[in-house]
Amino acid sequence: MFKIGKLKLRSNLILAPMAGVSDLPFRLLTRRFGCELGFIEMINVRSLSYKMKKTKKMLSTSAEDRPLGIQIIGCEEEFISRALNVLGSYEYDILDFNAACPVKKVARRGEGAALLKDPEKLNKLLKLIVKNSTKPVTVKIRTGWDSSSINAKDAALASQDAGVSALFIHGRNREQGYSGEVDYGAIKDVKKALSIPVIGSGDVFSPELAKRMLDETGCDGLLVARGALGNPWIFEQIKAFLKNKKIIKKPGIDEIADIMIEHMNSYIDFYDEAHGVRRFHKFFAWYTKGVPSVRPFREKAFRARTKEEMLEIIRSFRKLTNV
Repeated sequence: MFKIGKLKLRSNLILAPMAGVSDLPFRLLTRRFGCELGFIEMINVRSLSYKMKKTKKMLSTSAEDRPLGIQIIGCEEEFISRALNVLGSYEYDILDFNAACPVKKVARRGEGAALLKDPEKLNKLLKLIVKNSTKPVTVKIRTGWDSSSINAKDAALASQDAGVSALFIHGRNREQGYSGEVDYGAIKDVKKALSIPVIGSGDVFSPELAKRMLDETGCDGLLVARGALGNPWIFEQIKAFLKNKKIIKKPGIDEIADIMIEHMNSYIDFYDEAHGVRRFHKFFAWYTKGVPSVRPFREKAFRARTKEEMLEIIRSFRKLTNV
C-alpha cells in the first residue's frame, strides 16, 4: 500500500501530467494497462481563474478516471487562491504544484523551475495552497536551476515545511531540460532528508530503468512521463519486472494497430474528427517508434486529415512483419 496524505494506492507508479498528452482518453487507456493514479496536464492558475473554455476541456474526467491528480502552475497568490476556488467544484484526489517546468516563457514569468531560485517564496505559496486545499497537496521540483545551483534538498525541505503530503522530483536541473544524465544522487539526498514520500522522475523508459531509479535513490514511487508515449503498457511491464523480474515483451504489430485504432477513435469521440485525427498524428509516430520500414507510413500519417485516411494507413501498417 502506497499513501499520499489520506489517499491509499495499490501502486506506486504514477502517470505524469504532460502537455498535449495526458488528456482523458490517454489517461483511460493507460489505466487499462495498470496505471492507477494519473494526472491531468499542467494548468496555469490564471487560465483556471478565468474559467477558459480550453481549460474546462482539459479538466474533463469520468467515473473510471480515478484516482485523479490535477497539477497547477503559477506564482501569484491572488490567482492561486482564485484557481483553488474554481477547483472546488471539480472531482479529483490530489493537487500538485509545479515548481519544475523548464520552459523559458514559463520561467520568465517566475513560474515553474524559476521558483527553485527562491525556496522561501516556494514555501510561502505552498503554505497558501495547503491551507486552502481540501485535497492532499504535492509539489514537483527539479534538482536546481542549473549545474551551479543544485539546491533540491533546500527546496524539498521548504516544501515539506509548508505541509505538502509528498514530493515529486525530476532528476535534472532546469538548464538540462530533458537532456543529459539523470542525477540519481540528488534524488537520493532528497529522499534521505524528507519524512514524506518522494517520487522519482526522469528517464523511466523501461522496467530496467524503473528498477534503477528505485534502487539508486531509495525513492518511494515513480512518475512515468515520456516512457508512456506510444507505450501505455509500460505500467504492467514495470510491475511484472519489479515483482519477479518477469519481462513482458512489447506487443506485436497487430496489437499495436488495434490500440492505435482504439486510441484514435477515443480522440475523435472526445474532440471531433478533425481535431482528434490531428492530435493523434504524434501518437502514430510514438506507437511505431523502432519499427523497421515505418517511415513512409509516418509521412502519410502526418498528412492524414480524416478518420478513414488514418485507418487506411494503420491497415497498411498492420501488414508489416510483426516486431
